[in-house]
Amino acid sequence: MSTQSAPTPMQLPSMNIDDIHDRVERIREAIESVIWGKPEVIRTALITLLCEGHLLIEDVPGVGKTKLARALASAIDATFHRIQFTPDLLPSDVTGVAIFDQQTRDFEFKPGAIFSHLVVGDEINRASPKTQSALLEAMEERQVTSDGTTYRLPSPFMVIATQNPIEMEGTYALPEAQRDRFLAQVAMGYPGLEAEMSMLDSHGSRDPLEELRPVCTIAEVAAMIQTVRKAFVADGIRKYVVELAGYTRAHDAVKLGASPRASLQLLRAAKTAATLDGRDYVLPDDVQELAATVWAHRLLMTTGTYSSRHSAETVINEALNSVPVPAPRR
Repeated sequence: MSTQSAPTPMQLPSMNIDDIHDRVERIREAIESVIWGKPEVIRTALITLLCEGHLLIEDVPGVGKTKLARALASAIDATFHRIQFTPDLLPSDVTGVAIFDQQTRDFEFKPGAIFSHLVVGDEINRASPKTQSALLEAMEERQVTSDGTTYRLPSPFMVIATQNPIEMEGTYALPEAQRDRFLAQVAMGYPGLEAEMSMLDSHGSRDPLEELRPVCTIAEVAAMIQTVRKAFVADGIRKYVVELAGYTRAHDAVKLGASPRASLQLLRAAKTAATLDGRDYVLPDDVQELAATVWAHRLLMTTGTYSSRHSAETVINEALNSVPVPAPRR
């Protein structure tokens, strides 16, 4: 198997916590000019971006799932592709395909829509499981393999997938392996009264996305990612995360608990949350804030009367209430 050489690394600017806070505020304000009344959803999207993770947004049509992704891409000047998942979409439509060139008498790889900094998989659960699985390698290893050749994806790389509630017509459940590759899952929800009235007033005569200009560069995003990784995590916090994961795995209502990947991604998210709050170290509060957002979509519940009273969020809250919180260092 051959590997296509990675592009020359970009020159990253120097970045500290104050610089990150300034740029994240600019990005947040830019997105909020398009998405009204959803500060927690926007915060989760920014945390996911700086963790080099992927975001799953589940909600009914028309609440701004795709618009959030487009606003984020525009704000950071990222290359952007949108993939509309349908039952007849093929894996090669996502990843790309090798086409025979009559002139060179050789096969030439034509990259698919996945080759962008930010990829929106719209209504991902309307495609067949085979097509959904085309994202697995790209999301985990940030590469695509075709006919024995591996092609590197741009960096940073983020998938924002939207899905309709599973009970809606024409949907397929995402496989466990795919759900585990999403760092976080959020629901947009309907806007509040004032937010929806403001949206009707501002969006009725114009599209704010057309006026949104980049407030940050891809190089700056990459530098922020590097800085976030350096946040300090005490051994007690690491043990806390592992014990929380162990609680979910041993719970009677859970068939499949939090994986080691889930533990790693929760710790990464906690590092990012700490940095956004102006700290270079992680607190138990950072873990507790994000546990349900990062883990709930990964837990596979058992069937039966007992488990029907337990949702994934309930199990995670039980874990947070049961596992001892590490004492602060003196």
